[in-house]
Amino acid sequence: MKSLKNHISLIIALFTVLFSVQIYVAVDRTIAAYEDRLKNDYSIIVVANKSLTPAEFKAMDSIIERSDAIATDQVLERLKGEMSKKNLDLLKLTLPKFYRIYLSRFPTPYEIEKLQKRLQKHSAIERVEGYAQTHDTVYKLMLLFKDVVQIFSIAIAAVTSLLILKEMRLWQFQHADRMSIMALFGAPVWLRSAVLFRLAIVDAIIATIIVCLAFFVIEQYGWMDLLLQTVGINIELFDFVNDALRSLLIALGVSIVLTLTIVIGNSEEE
Repeated sequence: MKSLKNHISLIIALFTVLFSVQIYVAVDRTIAAYEDRLKNDYSIIVVANKSLTPAEFKAMDSIIERSDAIATDQVLERLKGEMSKKNLDLLKLTLPKFYRIYLSRFPTPYEIEKLQKRLQKHSAIERVEGYAQTHDTVYKLMLLFKDVVQIFSIAIAAVTSLLILKEMRLWQFQHADRMSIMALFGAPVWLRSAVLFRLAIVDAIIATIIVCLAFFVIEQYGWMDLLLQTVGINIELFDFVNDALRSLLIALGVSIVLTLTIVIGNSEEE
């Protein structure tokens, strides 16, 4: 019963590490998807004194994906009854050209500032409006949320690793007699510690399976998908191939490294 309790404790600890890592991965994917959505909605307004082609805009900076001319026909249409045709034609010739520039990715505040300066260097461009204040607020909130989740995940992983070390020391004490007998017969350290590695590997596999089942249940109920769809985001929270493989590698890595720490520490004491 005591051995089973230790197994459950290690499995729960590994599960907590894997779950926190996967939550961080899911948040990172969510932010990346939201950035992509913002990229499609975000644009920079450019005022020029002459017509510019999409190729000319692209040549100014690699981050520029495309440019669309903003029609001024509606403005001129409203002035038809107030101005003569001659004055309207003259106004049409002197009216500056307006363009909406779309970017290939959601930019950082530094990239926006850099792009604005580069556009303003062009002789034909009179004004650039990047809505930097609104953009900075959204971008900083996204980064803050991501950093909070990252710090939270690291803290959980650190505390849980200490708990795993404690459980493995208990395993070592439980198998101390067997390991001592093997040492008397000249067995190397890795051989007499094989039972610890075997237990750690088995528990790592079990913890990975539980994580996969947990996210399978979350995917099946779909309540997270509904929350994300309210903000127009559709992502895969858990990839049952790549994410499961990564979780298994993390679980095995943590288990084996911490077991090695116990084994090496014990051999130095001897």
